[in-house]
Amino acid sequence: MKKIAKKQSLKEAEPYSLTLALGEVIGRELREFVVSAGMEALTLLLERERTEACGPRYQHQPDRLAVRAGHAPGELVMGGRRVRVARPRARTLDGREVELPSWRTFSDEDPLRARAVDQMLAGVSTRRYARSLEPLPAGVVSRGTGRSAVSRRFVAATEKQMAEWLGRELSSIDLAVLMIDGVHIHEHVLLVALGIDTDGKKHVLGVREGATENATACRALLTDLRDRGLPTDRTILVVLDGAKALAKAVRDVYGTRALLQRCQAHKARNVLDQLPEELRPSVRQALRDAYAEPDAERAKKMLGNLSRRLRDEHPGAAASLLEGLDETLTVKWLGLPAKLERQLSTTNAIENVIGSLRVLANRVKHWRNGRMILRWTVTAVADSATRFRRVTGASQGMARLVRALAAYEPTRNQVEPRTKAA
Repeated sequence: MKKIAKKQSLKEAEPYSLTLALGEVIGRELREFVVSAGMEALTLLLERERTEACGPRYQHQPDRLAVRAGHAPGELVMGGRRVRVARPRARTLDGREVELPSWRTFSDEDPLRARAVDQMLAGVSTRRYARSLEPLPAGVVSRGTGRSAVSRRFVAATEKQMAEWLGRELSSIDLAVLMIDGVHIHEHVLLVALGIDTDGKKHVLGVREGATENATACRALLTDLRDRGLPTDRTILVVLDGAKALAKAVRDVYGTRALLQRCQAHKARNVLDQLPEELRPSVRQALRDAYAEPDAERAKKMLGNLSRRLRDEHPGAAASLLEGLDETLTVKWLGLPAKLERQLSTTNAIENVIGSLRVLANRVKHWRNGRMILRWTVTAVADSATRFRRVTGASQGMARLVRALAAYEPTRNQVEPRTKAA
């Protein structure tokens, strides 16, 4: 009796164990071997789940709830494509289909959509998508790698991501710094808002599409951020590229609680663009020396002296330098550590995000409409956000910045002198 029971136990266990002869492994490529073994394991797994639902074969079970119903053609997701697999079927006694858990999991469409997005971000075109996938062993039938199928999955995935990403709650972000900048794609302008919280962590807060980089589009972006929970009842540092339209929109939404810092890099470019080539190196160095000066009063005097140097021969450059001069030195009045001050004196943090967007946008040959541009923009900036690091100097300086902002009396749009903010 013991021998019979042992044989019966082994016989029942045998269909659900994966046994590979040494001869089946030798001479095969590792990928082909792994895929083939995985397909065999999947078949055994599905059969085991059907046995759990229907009970062992050829055994009478008075309390049976389901019966086997043969196999049917089916498809599962594997390696960025759909592969044909025979699906074991089971039905309840009243004829309803029994869904096997593993089949439900492995037929999910989401991995295919995620793979399509990853490939597009990596620069693979829809035409070359199939070539980017690893080949399957002979005999495995697949589909879903054509240009149209990949495009549909990419659109579906990015539409879903855009809806979720642009509607997410922002009240949990303890905002200290807000940066806004725009990028031109085709005939549209995309405004991107980047936030830095009190721990120095960066967050892409929102994206807004518009025809131009004007106050209306920026105000709509800021209003949307406020409606999604971003606080506007306390002073924050707002770093802008210098566009008057952006500054106006920020003041409309934040009022005097927006402490404006104009990007020093943009200011330097605006000045240098109005100078002859032979004069640019010396003026560029003078600007660098002034912006590197830790004392705000001395930096202001250095920039004033440079303006007087340029006033007679190049009045346009001199006027550009003086325009909004105080706002280019805002962070210096806050008394921050040098590393953090440099980070917050320009919009370079958001320029890195926009740079990733430009790289991705250059791969698209034909833009159909503004919604397509917005989808690609959200996809690019969301992907860029996965590689964010804390701003340089945050560990030493963010606490000091928070104290300075809390102590600031919002009577003007600049801080002067330092004692008012510290």
